[in-house]
Amino acid sequence: MATITILPSGLQIEVEAGKTILKAAVENEVCWPHTCGGKETCGSCAYIIVDGNENLAPLGRFEQRQLVALKGRQIQPMRLACQSVVNGDVTIKKNIPLI
Repeated sequence: MATITILPSGLQIEVEAGKTILKAAVENEVCWPHTCGGKETCGSCAYIIVDGNENLAPLGRFEQRQLVALKGRQIQPMRLACQSVVNGDVTIKKNIPLI
């Protein structure tokens, strides 16, 4: 099991290795915007990686293309929760109400 810590709330959720952040959030009844159903087309589930990037599956080319289209050149390490497969502990930042 891995722990996802969500800032700024400090909420922590447990996730089995191999699940996405979005799936873990939904299973733990954490409100996480996602309008495309996890098909990496809307970008509403984007978040910033604070720590543990090495514990996420690598960024895919379609995810990278979507992030660049939405946010322009990436300055901070940003990912889509629907595509971020967790393999260990991570700390992320999502500036929305989570509960």
